[in-house]
Amino acid sequence: MTFAVLALICAVAMLGPVVSLNRMVHIPVVIGELAVGIALGHTGAGVIDADDPTLSFMAQIGFALVMFVAGSHVPLRQPAMRSGLRNGLLRALGVAVIAAPLGLLIASFWGTGHGPLYAVLIASSSASIVMPALGGAAVTARSGLEMLVQLAIADAACIVVLPLVLDPSQALIAGLGALGVLAVAAVFFLFLRWSERTGRRDQLHELSEKRGLAMELRITLTMLFTLAALAATVHVSVMLAGFAMGLAMAAVGEPRRIANQTFALTEGFFAPIFFVWLGSSLDLRALAGDPQAIGLGVALGAAAVLAHGLLTFTRQPLPIAVATSAQLGVPVGAAALGKTMGVLDPGEATAMLLGALITIAVVAAFSDRLVQAVTAPVPDPSAG
Repeated sequence: MTFAVLALICAVAMLGPVVSLNRMVHIPVVIGELAVGIALGHTGAGVIDADDPTLSFMAQIGFALVMFVAGSHVPLRQPAMRSGLRNGLLRALGVAVIAAPLGLLIASFWGTGHGPLYAVLIASSSASIVMPALGGAAVTARSGLEMLVQLAIADAACIVVLPLVLDPSQALIAGLGALGVLAVAAVFFLFLRWSERTGRRDQLHELSEKRGLAMELRITLTMLFTLAALAATVHVSVMLAGFAMGLAMAAVGEPRRIANQTFALTEGFFAPIFFVWLGSSLDLRALAGDPQAIGLGVALGAAAVLAHGLLTFTRQPLPIAVATSAQLGVPVGAAALGKTMGVLDPGEATAMLLGALITIAVVAAFSDRLVQAVTAPVPDPSAG
């Protein structure tokens, strides 16, 4: 990893925002960044080495920050969130029920024996894809708020369950590790709430702003990376650490200044590095020579869209139902952990990422209608 490579990544990552400015088709920024990574990585020119330890570490920082921002954007303090809690929870559970037989069916057809893993992938959602796809639009519609609840529950549950289904023999250890990360996140939440109620947070804010110390950002990053360090130690994905810390911040109420600083740090630098790195890690050339893996990836992506799309029968608007099928963190975590544990078949990790890319492409196609669905008031089906 050199400054030249870093400059190249930052420069070409700007193509992501450029692509998203297309007025005809609203394409999420991450699609452009992934495309850049694919073009410059294993599949394309080979200029970016995804296996470089420094680049991989910076990408993990970006992953944690992306999940932190996604978690912090969940409006837990809004009264309307409580009204959407029931439907959001029921829909997340409904998708899980549909995903279970689909995962087992796909595993049986391809003979991998990883039905529970596929079920988790199909049931998962990705706030780190959906939130950027909204382009900063405020979620005001009831169905949109229910979607946020569904995303939060699906994200958290699948992140926790993932290591358990990857290696059932280590399920107890992985489960305890995830609980440890969540427990420390809860401690951080209590600390933040205490500082808010006692006025210490306001005092720190005034001092930091007056002297230009950025103390709030420093404290936030310290807590986030402490959780990430714990997650790495107990072999849990940093996505859980980032999302849990984001939810803790959202539950207390993230100050505007911290929100702006973390958003700038994430979207301006670390998130592009993560998505470019992720794209560069994909070897679509090898996938092209493996029809079995292609079929598996297409099946996983289609099953995810189907499982989530079926919730239109619960009167969930189609753009929102399809958007909740977006995958990123869970497939990435599954591929990384699966390779480390040596439990995946050849081509299986790339197939899972292909399935995730299919869901992202579907969300991109529905992005304009999604923004309209979450911002326009939607009649309450239970009213009247």
